[in-house]
Amino acid sequence: MPAYRPGKDAAQAEEEHGIVEAIKLASNETPWGPVPSVVEVVSDAAAGTNRYADHRATAVRERLADWMSVAVDQVTVGCGSVGILQQLLLTYVDPGDEVLYPWRSFEVYPVFTKLVDGVEVAVPLKDETFDLEAVAAAATEKTKIILLSNPNNPTGTAVSMAEIKTLLETVSPDTIVVLDEAYREFMSDDLGNPIPDLIGDHPNLLVLRTFSKAQGLAALRVGYGIGHPEVIESIDKTLFPFAVNGLAQTAAIASIDAHDQVMERVEFIKGERGRVATALADAGWSVPSPQANFVYLPLGARADEVYLELEKSGVVTRPFTGEGIRVTIGTAEENDRFLETLLG
Repeated sequence: MPAYRPGKDAAQAEEEHGIVEAIKLASNETPWGPVPSVVEVVSDAAAGTNRYADHRATAVRERLADWMSVAVDQVTVGCGSVGILQQLLLTYVDPGDEVLYPWRSFEVYPVFTKLVDGVEVAVPLKDETFDLEAVAAAATEKTKIILLSNPNNPTGTAVSMAEIKTLLETVSPDTIVVLDEAYREFMSDDLGNPIPDLIGDHPNLLVLRTFSKAQGLAALRVGYGIGHPEVIESIDKTLFPFAVNGLAQTAAIASIDAHDQVMERVEFIKGERGRVATALADAGWSVPSPQANFVYLPLGARADEVYLELEKSGVVTRPFTGEGIRVTIGTAEENDRFLETLLG
C-alpha cells in the first residue's frame, strides 16, 4: 500500500545538506499566517481548549451555508477537505468498487482507495490536464466515485464548469463526482463556480474545499463539502468524534468574516504566480497554465536531478520522480530566490 508523503521541511533539508537559510516551497502553504483578526480570535479561544468542541461544527456549517447561499443540510465540515474525502470513501466504496481519477493527481487518492479495498482506475492526463472524455469512457457500472482535483495537484491546470457539466451529463447519476477544490480561490473566475452553476442540477456532485491554503489555516485542519443533503447526511455518519477542533472552528468563521483581506493576499499570490511562470517560460522552461498557488515543471527523467540541485542550494520543492517538480509560490523574495537558483 502506498503511503502519503508530505513535502520536506526546510529544517530537514538544512540538516541533510549542511546548509542554512533554506526556504520551503514544497507544500503549497501560504507564506503568511492567518490575517490578524483570525489570529486574535484564535488566541482568545485557546483558553477554552479544556472543553470538547461541537462535534458537528454547527456554527461553521450555518456560516458556510449563508456564505455559499445553500441550505445548511447541504454543508458538511471535516478535518480538512482530505478528511471529508476519506469519510466519503469509507461511506460509499465497498471492496471491488471502482474509484476513478485522472493521473497524475493528488497523492492521497490511491492511498484512500486501497484503504477501503477499492479498485483504482487511473486515466492518463492529456497535456498535463484532465482528459474528461477519457474519464467518461472509463466509467462503468462499478464506478462509485470519480475524483477530480480541480485545479489539479500537482500540475496546476484546471477545467471549466462547462466541461464538468458535460461529464456529469455523461456518467451515471449513481456515480458520485467529487470536485476537490483545495485551490479554488486561485482559479480564474472565467472557469465558473460549481456551487451556483452545477450543484442544484446534479445531486451526485460533491464539492470539497479547504481553509488550509488561501486562508492560511493548514495546521488547524478544517475543510468543508457542499452537496446533496442525502450525500451529506451519509458521510456525516463516518465523521469521527470531535474531528474539527474548537480553534479550527473559530478560525474558519473568522476567516469567512475576513474574506476581503484573504482575497487581497490571494491576488498577490496570483500576481507572483504570473511573474514566475512568465520568467520560466521566457527562459525556455515548459510550464502548464497555472491555476493554483504553485507552478509545475514537467521534467520527466530530470525531475529528481533538478529537485536535488535546488534543495542543495536551499530551495525545497516537491518532486515527482520521473515526472516533474511542483514549486509553491511564496513571498516575492522567495520566488526571486527560486528563479535565481534555477535559472542562474
